[in-house]
Amino acid sequence: MKDPKFIRNIAIIAHVDHGKTTLVDGLLKQSNTFRSNQAEMEQSLIMDSGDQEHERGITITAKQTSIYHGDYKINIIDTPGHADFSGEVERTLNMADGVLLIVDAQEGPMPQTKFVLSKALELGLKPVVVINKIDKPSRRIDEVIDEVADLFLELAIDDSQLHYPTYFAIGREGKAWKELPDNPSEHTDLTPIFDSIINDIPAPTVETDMPFQMLVTSLQYDSFLGKYAIGRITRGDIKKAQQVVLIKRDGTLVNAKIDKVFGYRGLNREEIDEASAGDIVALTGIADAHIGETIADKEHPDALPVIDIEAPTLSMYLGPNTSPLKGKEAKYNTSRQIGDRLKQELETNVSLRVSEEGIGFVVSGRGELHLSVLIETLRREDFEFEVGRPQAVTIEEDGITKEPVEELLIEVAPEFLGAVSQELGTRKAAPIKQEQTSAGTTRSTYIIPTRAMIGLRNLLLTATKGTVIMNSLPHGYQPLGAKLQQTRNGALIATEAGSTTAYALDAAAARGELFVGPGTTVYQGMIVGVYNRGGDLDLNVCRGKQLTNMRTSSSDGAIQLTPYTDLSLEQSIDFIENDELLEVTPKSLRLRKRFLDPNQRKRAAKS
Repeated sequence: MKDPKFIRNIAIIAHVDHGKTTLVDGLLKQSNTFRSNQAEMEQSLIMDSGDQEHERGITITAKQTSIYHGDYKINIIDTPGHADFSGEVERTLNMADGVLLIVDAQEGPMPQTKFVLSKALELGLKPVVVINKIDKPSRRIDEVIDEVADLFLELAIDDSQLHYPTYFAIGREGKAWKELPDNPSEHTDLTPIFDSIINDIPAPTVETDMPFQMLVTSLQYDSFLGKYAIGRITRGDIKKAQQVVLIKRDGTLVNAKIDKVFGYRGLNREEIDEASAGDIVALTGIADAHIGETIADKEHPDALPVIDIEAPTLSMYLGPNTSPLKGKEAKYNTSRQIGDRLKQELETNVSLRVSEEGIGFVVSGRGELHLSVLIETLRREDFEFEVGRPQAVTIEEDGITKEPVEELLIEVAPEFLGAVSQELGTRKAAPIKQEQTSAGTTRSTYIIPTRAMIGLRNLLLTATKGTVIMNSLPHGYQPLGAKLQQTRNGALIATEAGSTTAYALDAAAARGELFVGPGTTVYQGMIVGVYNRGGDLDLNVCRGKQLTNMRTSSSDGAIQLTPYTDLSLEQSIDFIENDELLEVTPKSLRLRKRFLDPNQRKRAAKS
């Protein structure tokens, strides 16, 4: 057991891509957590362990690790930077006593920096600022230091939070300084950060001589030991085989017995005999534990405050696949199997909400990325289902229906400002401020309805030739506005089931942009492309050329098809309208009309 005076619990917070996970990598390697040969074998971004985290290059779930520096044990929590995963940040900050706020030396404080810092300051956590990536050619360190100071002035709850140490780092190279270095290429390491964690971050404020108490802030599963309840011990100590009680959200008590106690060292969980207040541990044997509940001593069942997570802003229908190709490409496709998997997801995904609707479910989350990561996770687990267009989650307040809005920050070159302003104008976005950056770009801030954000990123990337930088942050609620006009053209819809032919696609390509190539299996009502006009167009993409024995001067020339557009999952979700669905299987993404029969579609449009 460690004396709480020699424990430090810190969370690493920042906007996406400012270098949190890279800095944690450096701390892990320089604390000799790995053997020398093991450190070389470890990949970069050690903490990003999920497949999607590697592929997308982002952190999706918060993770904890522990390192030792001298006599001190440092528990580090690596948090996501995307606003969509801010529920992960909210629940894990409860385990920390201080935060390392990482800020990019070029970009400065961004929307998510503001969000996570406000949450940390509300909880009274001690901040340490690290200006990262100071080797960037376009760095603007002095301006960024001023912007961070302005942010603290805006968010600080008491005067003591305005006094924070500032360090400078190149996380990728594992270097840090207390003062801005004249020569960043000089040989150094992360010792200033280690010293800051020990000297600037307070030891946990806990009661070691009181009965055991711990708030569950994270859950993990293991096929051998079952559920791990993870959290920071707020008082007392815990031993294996100890009798405890689980205090549910509604106040009911469930008796349980601790099976095993695990501490952290590096990336590994190590079984230990006992742990004391202030440390972060994983406990097994409590199968009914959920995030936000309290595990306490059996004789003194005192509950800790429940973690409050901000409400979801987007919802979408997710149900069993109803297309003619159902059951051909996946193992799990029934409503019961999907429902069981969603219940399992609710245990660890604290920002998610699920309710039943007909044969399917309404899944609510914090944004498009949050929902698309869930969809991708399910399809990789061999599930088959269909999803509808995302909808904003409205609330009733004083008899008024209100919708969520977001603060949108957009940075573009001046020549694209007109195109961006025009697109945002059609989506009811209200400009707040506009400024020139030192790099010559224009940075604009808007307040925009959450529903207007659906599909916006792809349109702006096209309009700005891929150069737009956009970030958004939840900004409360406003009265529900008028319906937004449809911004895309109609769809090309297959009228026959079968396999597409190059001959038919050649004729269809003149009518719009295709989403399928030759030899693709289609069915009636499936969307095969986007029409170059408004309204939908039904066409036969399975028609073959009539073969005769008559020769003509226009004998079969080789058909030159324009390459079709292969939409990603996010692009497909952005594309669908209210009368359309996206069929998701482990092998395919198919766009379709909600009503496959054209006569049913006409009747539904009239009603």
